[in-house]
Amino acid sequence: MPKSQVRKKKVYTPPTDVRPTATASTRKPSPIWLPVTAVALIVIGIAWLVVYYLSEQAYPVASWGYWNLAVGFGAMVSSLILLSRWR
Repeated sequence: MPKSQVRKKKVYTPPTDVRPTATASTRKPSPIWLPVTAVALIVIGIAWLVVYYLSEQAYPVASWGYWNLAVGFGAMVSSLILLSRWR
């Protein structure tokens, strides 16, 4: 039985006119307030929800009713948005 031939492929070299932009390496790091604010918003959101449930919906603001849930989860979602901009 004849032996199969081995193909020799050339090593791929990308074209020189198409190069990634250097913006990724020149981006500045995030300011220190960004992760601090994000962590604070997470803690505030969780604390708001825990107080709301443990007080049987009497605190933090009784007249808001279920909008207290929106405040707690809104704080946590806003912290996720801040953390998505963290470098």
